[in-house]
This record gives sequence, C-alpha cells and structure tokens, in this order.
Amino acid sequence: MNARDLPSTKAGHADAHDDPVVRPLAVMQFLQLRRQLPPMYALLAINAAAVAYTHMGLAPQLLTQIIPGILIMVCAVRFYQWVAPLDMRKVDQPFAERMLKRTTVMSLVLSIGFLLWALTLDQYGGLIEHGHIAVFVAITVLGCIFCLSYLPNAARIVCYIVLGGFLIYCLAQRQTVLIAIAINILLVGILVLKVNRDSFAAFVNLERSRHELQAERFQAELLGEENARLAQSDMLTQLPNRRFFFAKLEQLLSRSGPDDAFCIGLIDLDRFKPVNDNLGHAQGDRLLQAIGHALASLSDASTRIARLGGDEFGVILQGSAADAERRIQQISDRIKCPVQLGDARISVGCSIGLAAYPEAGSTAHDLFDRADFALYHAKRHARGGCVHFSADLEHLIRSEQALESALQGCDFAQDIELVYQPIVAAGCGSMIGVEALARWTSPAIGPVPAEQLFLCAERLGIARTVTLALFDRALSALALLPAKMRLSFNLAAPDITDGETISALLERLAQSGIAAERLVFEVTETCLIRDFPAASAALKRLRACGAMIALDDFGTGYSSLSSLHLLPIDIVKIDRTFAARLSSSKGRKFLGAILNLARSLNLECVFEGIETENQSLEAALIGCKFLQGYFIAMPTSLDNILEACEPAIGTTDRKRLA
Repeated sequence: MNARDLPSTKAGHADAHDDPVVRPLAVMQFLQLRRQLPPMYALLAINAAAVAYTHMGLAPQLLTQIIPGILIMVCAVRFYQWVAPLDMRKVDQPFAERMLKRTTVMSLVLSIGFLLWALTLDQYGGLIEHGHIAVFVAITVLGCIFCLSYLPNAARIVCYIVLGGFLIYCLAQRQTVLIAIAINILLVGILVLKVNRDSFAAFVNLERSRHELQAERFQAELLGEENARLAQSDMLTQLPNRRFFFAKLEQLLSRSGPDDAFCIGLIDLDRFKPVNDNLGHAQGDRLLQAIGHALASLSDASTRIARLGGDEFGVILQGSAADAERRIQQISDRIKCPVQLGDARISVGCSIGLAAYPEAGSTAHDLFDRADFALYHAKRHARGGCVHFSADLEHLIRSEQALESALQGCDFAQDIELVYQPIVAAGCGSMIGVEALARWTSPAIGPVPAEQLFLCAERLGIARTVTLALFDRALSALALLPAKMRLSFNLAAPDITDGETISALLERLAQSGIAAERLVFEVTETCLIRDFPAASAALKRLRACGAMIALDDFGTGYSSLSSLHLLPIDIVKIDRTFAARLSSSKGRKFLGAILNLARSLNLECVFEGIETENQSLEAALIGCKFLQGYFIAMPTSLDNILEACEPAIGTTDRKRLA
C-alpha cells in the first residue's frame, strides 16, 4: 500500500531543530547560553569601564583607555553575536558544538586578558583602588561562573585562571589581608562551581529523560501508525481494505459540495470460483495477490482501489464521468490480463457497477447500495461489462426493495398460492395433466409475477423455503387429482443447483405416498447454464425416483439440441413464441421438424401458448399431441380443476405424458 493511501496518526515528526524535546544536548546548551551570555558580556563591559574610570589620572592612558577599550569592544562584538537573529533551521548538533567550543576558547582568552589588565592596573592607586580591583575580580568572576552554568568547562577555566591567578598575585604581594581576600574569593568560586556542576547534572538528566520519553513516544507513534496501516490494509493483496474504503468515502463526502463530482465502483471478478474449485484456494489467493499488485499500480490520488472482501474490490474515482470511464476501462483491462499460476495461465474477467455523486446519492450508504445494485444488474444482464446506476435502475431498486420487504414478511404457507393450468390431448381435448403456477398478491404491493418472486427469494437466500412451501401445496393438490393425471412443477435455477433442495424434494415426495410417475419437474435451459454439471446431477436424481423431466421454453436457448442428448429429458415444451408461426407454411414445417426430432428421441411434446382456435387446429395437424394455453384453459384454482374432472372420471380414457 502506498504511504499516501493511509492517514497518519500525526501530521509529521518534528525535526531536531523544530521541537525542543528532540534536540541534542549540545543544541540545548547553546540555546540556554543564548539567554545567559549576553548579560555576562554586558557585565564584563560595564565593570571594566567602571574600573578604568576610577583609575583615570592614576594609571597610564594605555591601561585606562586603550586596553579596556579593546576588551570592552570584544565584549560588545560577542554580545551582538549572541543576540543577533539566527536561522533556527541551521542550529543542529555540529553547529552547536562549534559554538560551544568557540565560547570555551573565548572564555580562556578573555579570562587571561582581563586578569592581566586588572593585575597590571592594581600597581597604581591607593587602598581604595586596590580594593576596587579585588571587588572587580570577585564580582565579575562569580557573575561569569553563573552565566556559564550551561558550559561547565568554560566556567571552570574562568574560575581557576582568574581566581587562581589572583591568589598567586596576592601571595606575591605578601599582604595578609589581600591573601585572605583571595582565598575567600577562591573558596566561594569553588562552591559556586559545585552548585553549577550539580545544576548542570540535573539539566543533563532532564534532557536525557526528555530524549528517552520522546524516543518512547516516537516508537509508540510508529507502532500506532503501523497498527493503523494494518487495520486499514488487506493482508493478502496489500491493498487498502473495506474500512479504509468507507473512511476515504466519508472523508470525500464531507468536503464535497453539490457541484463536485466523483464515482464509486464495485468490481466483482468473473470466473474466479472455478479457479478456487479446480486449482485450490492457495492458487486462488495467488491470483488475488497478482490482481491486487496490478491494481495497486493504477492507484493514485484520484483513483483509490481497495479490496472489500473475497473477490470483490471497490474503487473511488475523483473527476469527471469521462475520466472515470477511462480509468474503469484501464482497471478492467488490467484485471483481464492473464496470470501464470504454476503450469496454468489463468485469465479472469470482471463485472463493474458504478454510482456517481451526487446523482446516485449523497451518503456513503446510498452510493454503495446503488453501486452494488448496478453490479448485481451487471452480473445478471451484462456480465463482464460496466453498468451505471441510472433513473431506470432507481425505479427497479425501489421496486425490488419493496418486494424484498414484502417477501420477508410473507407467510409462505398461506400467502403464496398455486393455480393450475390444464394440459390437454389435442383433438379430443381431454385433460391429461396440469401445470402448477405460483401466484402471490402482496397486501403491500399487489400482484407479483412469479419470475420476480423467485428472483427476489434467491437474493434474500430463501429460494429453498419458497420452493418447498409450494411443493408441499402441489403434492397436496396431486393427491386430490385423478390417479391418471400428472402435475408439472417448475424448478428455478437455485433449486436444481442446490443438492439440499433436491434432497428435500425427494424426501417430501417419498413421505407423501404419491407415485413419483405422476410428477413432472419442469426446468428451463437458462437455469441449466448457471452450473450445468450440478444441474445434470440433480435431474438424474429426480428421474431416478420415477419422476419425469420436462425441458420448458424449448427452442429459445442456444444449445437445446445438446441439452436433449446430455440431460435425462422426457418431455419438451415448445415455447409459446412459436405459436404465431403456425399460421405460415414455413413456420409449420419448422415446427414439424422439431416434432420429428422429439419423436426420434422418444420424447413427448407439449405446445405452450395456444391462444386461438386456429393455433389449436394447426398444432394438432402438424402432429403435436398435447396442448396448453389460454385458449385451452386459463390457470385456475384446484377446486375448478377438480370440478372439471368429476364428470369424466371413470368414463374418459385419459392419455398420459410419457
């Protein structure tokens, strides 16, 4: 993950010269001396001027004007150097060490210079002037020691050179009072040095503690940043994760106005499940890692890509819709690039759903839901493509949300009903079976087409519950129908690819005591395409118990002929769209060819969608034995079917679907 992709726990770490907590000891000494050395040089200059003034007329001009003038000028220059503005960015450890070393040298030079001048000047004047020199030496040295407390070496140099030299000078004078004064001053100086040493040691310990504390804080911050990075990154692909995606989306929404534009996209890999199933999850993880690495190279400040989980990725695209289209196409092309996994070269595709701000929503929840719905629509109707959330999809999502809400509160055993449409023998019109059709009228949204009912049930994960509730109703109806009549029951795609649903159907059929031969399971070819091996295995299980299998909507698929050979089919139901062709000679020949094909395979045919008398006659003339449609009979209740059957029971020879 790029460092720019994840938020830091602090704006940035201070440099050594920006934050006193992390400055080296030499730098801190230098900064303290900048506060204390200017007063020291001022003290030296003022005291020197005072001594020179009191000795004017008593000592040569060299000692009262020239030499003190030079010393005072040096002090003034040093004073200015310490108070002059300084670029603190240049104050690092080497700079501070140079300045400290220079100050120590200057302390040595000035100590010798002032001492020699004072002792030479002491040769002139009377007792008062001699006393003034002694006071000058004592007061000035003690002041300098205090001001140099953050540079102990320089303080010791000043103390030992000046006070030691003054003591030697007094001893040489052989004056007891002067010797006592010198010794007294030296003892005080040594005591002050000790105090300074202890104070400097406390200063060093404090700085060391602050350094250690700062180091611990810095390590804690690094650890916190690493934890934050790990908490917002996907361990497998190293892309940002779902938490980061939503945090970045919320951050973008918080600073976006109605005139700003960006899109969020949800990307779902196509054909990824077979990689896991056939090559193993380890290879599937390697494929995700390769895709994650490829997507990371496309991520920048305006394109944030995250792994949301499984084989789903999210992307935030800032900029115009045209830019978003271009970058989404780049992402799609990169995902489609083949990846070498061991000996296999794998290529997967992706379906993408896009939602634009502010058209699709103004909150993270709304934008994500609409992008997810667009992705769902792409997976079902435009696999491998990109679908933008639009006003039409808005209408669909509202309808489906209302449908889902109604279905979640539905009592399947009571609210969803079955109606039955007769299947009759062509010519005589005798009823040989019925097809059970689901009907649901929701109190909240009104009548719901069966196709929407099952699609909604699949989305909610309750397809099996709905199917089994309807199957129980169908078995109860079949038990009341005449023994020679069959009942056709429709299975949806989730039913025939779910082994547990098939097992439950077989278990209920066995418990009902009804002969399995009376039951026909109808499937459409589009249901088989989803997982053909699983569907084939399920149909074989159903047929093994004695039930029959009908291929519904025959003629509308892309591989109907192969389905007839590969699947255990007993009946084909010619799709209702072919009924209109019965009025033309070419259409009748085409349908006759279908009937001949079915007969050659020992399959029976039922012609659906017969809506006029002419269609009924033409279908019978081309040889179709069984008919179904609104002209034959409308779907009706079980009571009406039973009532229609009663007069004929025992007197009519009903033909069977076999």
